[in-house]
Amino acid sequence: MISEPEDKSSDDEYDVIVVGAGAAGVGIGVTLMHAGIENFLIIDRHEVGASFARWPKEMRFITPSFPTNSVGMLDINAIAIGTSPAFSLQSEHPSGRQYAAFLQGIATYFKLPVRVGTEVHEVVRRRRGYLIKTSEGKLHARFVIWAGGEFQYPQDRPFSGSEHCIHNSRVDSWKEMAGEDCLVIGGYESGIDSAVHLAKAGKRVTVLDRSEVAPWNREASDPSINLSTFTIERLRQKEVADRVKLLSGVDVYEVEKTHDGFRVQCANGETFRSTTPPILATGFRGSVSLVSSLFEPREEDGFPLLTQDDESTIAPGLFLVGPMVRHDQHVFCFIYKFRQRFAVVAKAIADRLGLPAEQLDMYRQWGMYLDDLSCCGEECVC
Repeated sequence: MISEPEDKSSDDEYDVIVVGAGAAGVGIGVTLMHAGIENFLIIDRHEVGASFARWPKEMRFITPSFPTNSVGMLDINAIAIGTSPAFSLQSEHPSGRQYAAFLQGIATYFKLPVRVGTEVHEVVRRRRGYLIKTSEGKLHARFVIWAGGEFQYPQDRPFSGSEHCIHNSRVDSWKEMAGEDCLVIGGYESGIDSAVHLAKAGKRVTVLDRSEVAPWNREASDPSINLSTFTIERLRQKEVADRVKLLSGVDVYEVEKTHDGFRVQCANGETFRSTTPPILATGFRGSVSLVSSLFEPREEDGFPLLTQDDESTIAPGLFLVGPMVRHDQHVFCFIYKFRQRFAVVAKAIADRLGLPAEQLDMYRQWGMYLDDLSCCGEECVC
């Protein structure tokens, strides 16, 4: 809705405002610089890399890092050309806290214009651009890039009684969890990661997944659909395999608190009991829910419907980057996937600002400029 007056001041007028200073926000910030866009600002309600810093202490990247820049292959967890978390952190599977430090280092090295401690309350369309109402006042931008992540916006109320559970994103350390027997609801990456660490802490774990064909049994090579090899390998470790029970086709519809613990009711009639609160590994609704009225939902899954430039179909000038990006059947939920779309967004904005953006050509050489989706979707044959 276009309703706000043009009450702008030159100090707070930007060509581009990026909302979110995580992997997507920092990555698109570097790309905007390479596109020749100077008048932009990155804002975040916390600090750079805040979501990663809040991961459980034991949680690690499932995608491996390796410093392959010297042979023309970008580190799979890098968000900017010429960088490598493996080189900077000396870790193949970084922790969240390590990766937050990596992002902070990138922001410092590239001198990105980041304003932290700035929470977005509302984004309003104007006749020319957008008004962003924040905790620190009003900002104005011709273009907005929504780069808010998912981790701080958990799907923590998926069924009746879920308030009695603990979402995996709200656990500081799995070693500190009480009890000997634990129930985990959800069997994708976060659920199995929870189970692995609980088992290593000496717990007996039962994982309940509602899928008929569970993620650990799917015959697909895309880790957006099934478990990563890193997770499958951890499940096979004897200390884990002996303590984790995996159940599929178990759809939880209610959790009830009882005098001696918790009772989990399932649609197939099965009942499970636990003396400790069940762990919710039910995913994330994502920060894009804060601006959902500015995006048209896709019919098939409700994710934001985007143009070929990752722009809102109903709010011109509003772009989306990060793990919520979807095109047809393509899911850009991992860093090495969504970073491929940074240059697409930056080029679209540069074109409208009348900038040549010649430096973006190098993004193609590094696999970070995916504007032809027809090359995606090939499965491994062996």
